[in-house]
Amino acid sequence: MSNSSHFEDSRGERAKNRAEEKCATTTNDAPSAENFPSADRRAFLQGAAAAAAALAMPRWASAHPGDMDAIRAEIEKRHDASVKRLQDWIRQPSIAAENRGMNEGCELTVRMLREAGFQQAVKVPTDGQPGIFATLDAGAPRTLGLYYMYDVKQADPAEWSSPPFEAALVDKPGLGKVVMGRGAVNQKGPEASFLAALHAIHGAGKKLPVNLVFVAEGEEEIGSPHFPQIVRRPEAMAALKNCLGIFMPSASQGLDGEVTMTLGAKGVIECELISSGEHWGRGPRKDVHSSNKARLDSPAWHLVEALATLVSPDGNDPAIESFADKARPISEAEKKMIAEAARRLSEAEAKKLLGVEHWVHDVSWREALELLMSRPTVNIEGLVGGYTGPGGKTILPGKAVAKLDLRLVPDMTAAEALAALKAHLAKKGFGDIEVRMTGGYDPNSTAADAALIHVETEVYRKGGIDPVILPRSAGSWPGYVFTGEPLHLAAGPFGLGHGSGAHAPDEYYVIESKNPKVHGMDGAVRSFVELLYGLAQAN
Repeated sequence: MSNSSHFEDSRGERAKNRAEEKCATTTNDAPSAENFPSADRRAFLQGAAAAAAALAMPRWASAHPGDMDAIRAEIEKRHDASVKRLQDWIRQPSIAAENRGMNEGCELTVRMLREAGFQQAVKVPTDGQPGIFATLDAGAPRTLGLYYMYDVKQADPAEWSSPPFEAALVDKPGLGKVVMGRGAVNQKGPEASFLAALHAIHGAGKKLPVNLVFVAEGEEEIGSPHFPQIVRRPEAMAALKNCLGIFMPSASQGLDGEVTMTLGAKGVIECELISSGEHWGRGPRKDVHSSNKARLDSPAWHLVEALATLVSPDGNDPAIESFADKARPISEAEKKMIAEAARRLSEAEAKKLLGVEHWVHDVSWREALELLMSRPTVNIEGLVGGYTGPGGKTILPGKAVAKLDLRLVPDMTAAEALAALKAHLAKKGFGDIEVRMTGGYDPNSTAADAALIHVETEVYRKGGIDPVILPRSAGSWPGYVFTGEPLHLAAGPFGLGHGSGAHAPDEYYVIESKNPKVHGMDGAVRSFVELLYGLAQAN
């Protein structure tokens, strides 16, 4: 989740995890198969399938009870194979930032799509890492679009309790059995669960209720610089224009039972600001002894001074001239959504998860959520310059680099924001500092009354869950290629299950849950089945 995917906001990983944590197919009081050991779970399903099917089933389930019974049984039958498929996927590193395992990761994903029933699945070359285009024609009246990423963030094995690419099954206190590994929840766990849903429908001898058009990229975690080259190929555009919306599998269940739905995401620019003696014409062109600071300018201090002009003195408010001139103010309807979310979500839990005691300017919980939804941001991801190892080295570095991300709200564009940044630096006397954009894209928005959002909401509510709805995620994913010109499609994440640790050590995805409020992988698979049938039957 990344610039993505994954759902990152000031409710932090909590908000991300809510959009990856919560969607139940039974009521909260109903027994869940994930709460039983493997053998007991099979007995539970066989002995109580009729009762389970009668509890909180979406409209399609009551219309097709035989389908539901057969598919549920097939999900359980294929549980071990589904878990192994996910483990195999995690064990294949695919890290765009390191150019590690990308072709292998792409080819593995293509093979998995074909095994899941896609008649066409091909690698799509770009100027960067390859993407994927696939189609599954079920002869259905309706077609759903799918967005996947197959790349993952970097991982330092020294920080993990279990090797990040071993995909070990680990017992996690309070949760149950999880698979631990890089990409487990962001996004391979939910994505593998969706593929498992296709296997289960086919294995039950049922016809897929919708056609599928699939696009995937291998650069989501580096700002999706070449994703438009995949989506805008003529064959992809021709197929996507027939879709009723774009769906991204996620694990949307929170530990407290809340589901948070988002109607869009902020845009983003990822860039590097590079200050060098060579380009500046002042200071050393290479590292020299620090005693020379008495007579030489410092590219590192030059960079620090430039960074200080980008924000207010406290570092909280963007100060780049013209950067946010077109930022759309938050609407009254959005304010009402946020006020309701503030009422239902726990401020204390959000602060605990983030490890903080205060919001900026000591604002209230509701105001903090409003800022999260509506404010553009200028953030320093990292600063690199000179010697950073143990002890000192007494050098004056010839170059220093700042890695930034700038988050954008509706009506802002990445191109205009980048131009504003460059113009601001030049005006402030820092035109020599190189600005190197490494990835980014515009915000995306979907209407609350879109058919896709309506069906997703209905499936949650039929399962006994009233989702919290927010205007957008404070994180980013490249949905603008779908929601903007020329497609104008609705787009949104959906899915049962829970995981956490995206971009962090010990990332995990729940396989067999011991928490009665959280579904394991089988529950996630069922939720995707229900969504497909719900979309097929939507008015």
